[in-house]
Amino acid sequence: MDWSNLWSFIWIFFWSFAFIAYLFALFAIIGDLFRDHELNGWWKAVWILFLIFLPFLTALVYLIARGNGMAQRSAKAASDAQAATDAYIRQTAGGSASPSDEIAKAKALLDAGTISAQEYEAIKAKALGA
Repeated sequence: MDWSNLWSFIWIFFWSFAFIAYLFALFAIIGDLFRDHELNGWWKAVWILFLIFLPFLTALVYLIARGNGMAQRSAKAASDAQAATDAYIRQTAGGSASPSDEIAKAKALLDAGTISAQEYEAIKAKALGA
């Protein structure tokens, strides 16, 4: 086995990993810049220009200088997305209806003959928590 080929492969693999990790950091920084509503637009432009012309140094400085705020904005975005998902699930599942709404719907179904009186009483008891 030729060791020079093995070390070349390892070297290429290492630099490929470093480049992909840098791209992840770069996109995270750009996403954070546009997520930050407190930062002036001119400062955002300055950060972007520095990311273009001095990419590694600027990414390192950004992560050191604004890392805490970046983590807070990311956590807030995640919690907002989770809250929106929970609200959508509750709305779709119909779990947000009040007991009186559920009883009224059950009464309409009873009047239409869709459910029996026993089913209506069961729905009413469930809605009232009994």
